[in-house]
Formats: sequence, structure tokens, C-alpha cells
Amino acid sequence: MRVLIQRVKKASVTIEGEIFSEINQGLLILLGIETEDSQEDIDWLAGKIARLRIFSDENDAMNLSVQDVGGDCLVVSQFTLHASTKKGNRPSFINAAKPETAIPLYEKFVLQLENETNRNIKTGSFGAMMDVALINDGPVTIWMDSKKRE
Repeated sequence: MRVLIQRVKKASVTIEGEIFSEINQGLLILLGIETEDSQEDIDWLAGKIARLRIFSDENDAMNLSVQDVGGDCLVVSQFTLHASTKKGNRPSFINAAKPETAIPLYEKFVLQLENETNRNIKTGSFGAMMDVALINDGPVTIWMDSKKRE
């Protein structure tokens, strides 16, 4: 699993002109799922994200987690995080999991993140064409890969 995490002042997902979900201060999490991903990847990533200290404390140092600041999370499926651009100019998505594999893992990830943060997690709509809007706070953008544990 790969995630691109953005610390946001606010973020939203719009589908067919209607706001589907939105958050204020918190994390926008773009989630890419590979065929080989498992519950182990979910557990590691959800725990790491919940405890990731990327919000500023009273001394303006990044010492606080999304839980510490009472922030929200918005998880959006993003198979393009597994794009391979090694050959040619058209990305290959061969490593991205097919929907029948990805959807259950996506749903389990959202539930695990809810358990880790003790907060209701907002989502996009898996497979839908979505307009994702955000105001990046900082900007702070972090890339994580559960296979590399970084």
C-alpha cells in the first residue's frame, strides 16, 4: 500500500457537482492498493498515520498527531499511486489491485484508521470520477509505502 498524505486546513470530494464528503483541519490521505497488500499493510499504515506527528505544537514544532489536534481524515482511493513510468510515456498500472481485491482492502483500511484514531473517517467513492479539493497546510505532504516501511 502506498499513501500520499497531505496536512490540510480543509479538503473535500465532489462527485457530479455535489459535495460527497469534506473535512476541516486534518489529513487528506490518497490510498493506492497493490494486489499483494494484506491486513499487515493496513495495520502498519493506519497505525503510523494515526500517530504521525506532523501538526505544530505551541512552539511551532511538528510534534502533534492528527489525534492530538482533533483533526479529521479523508481517505480517497488512488490507484495511480502505483503507476510505473519505467517504459515509454504512458504510465502502466499493472501493479495496482483490481477492484475486487482493492475495495475490501480499502474498506478495511478505513475501519482500521477509525479504530486507530477513534474518529469517523470520511471517504471518497471508490472508482468514481472525483474532484478532490484541498488547502494544503504548510504545505506538508508525506509519502509512505507499507512494503518499504517508509
